[in-house]
Amino acid sequence: MKIFHFLLALPFLFNSCIGDDVVDDFVPPAVRITAPLDTLGVGKTWQFEAKFTNNIGAEEARPVAWSSSNLAVLGIDGTGLATGLSKGSAIVAAEVELGDGTTVKSERPVTVADSTVIPPVVMTLGGEIKSTSSYALKGSFEITESGSGILISIGSDYQASTALPGLYVYLGNNRSSIANAKELQQVAVFNGAHSYQVDGVGLNDYQYLLYWCKPFNVKVGEGEIK
Repeated sequence: MKIFHFLLALPFLFNSCIGDDVVDDFVPPAVRITAPLDTLGVGKTWQFEAKFTNNIGAEEARPVAWSSSNLAVLGIDGTGLATGLSKGSAIVAAEVELGDGTTVKSERPVTVADSTVIPPVVMTLGGEIKSTSSYALKGSFEITESGSGILISIGSDYQASTALPGLYVYLGNNRSSIANAKELQQVAVFNGAHSYQVDGVGLNDYQYLLYWCKPFNVKVGEGEIK
């Protein structure tokens, strides 16, 4: 009898996890320049770095081609090590070739001047959680460095539906999939402020806070990390 009741409940549970969106796992491959710099001193060097994410948002090691738009002002080698040669401006580019022969590129303007100016380190990121389904989900969040990882602080304006069987929260780089996302835990707080301590993760490692109905692998909502 219990099995019969469970089977009767399955359609309800499944429907309760279905949102209004059709989820597509594909995201455009992208490369991002990390270790950014605004101004480099003449005769000084700076090590640029880049991170590539593939078409499902997973970080992947790929060869990066580095270039400078003005080699008389700014030189750069194959590893991304830049050297200020003379005063002026240039565009640093990081380019990655894809399997079909096309490329993705990230660019950053750099000024060469008397001395190096390092941009301030961003210690806090954040955003707004929003529903991408028919279920209530909203609230603000803030992410700060904490110990050996990060602390995700969800604001007092947070609200989430309690009608979902198995609502989980993740960090990911693909807003449409949790295949390569980092699972934090099952949601236990549905109203008001709370937090998640996530060790072994940096401030800039992920682009999205994701809410997912895990039993049926259906997206419920997201918050872009900015």
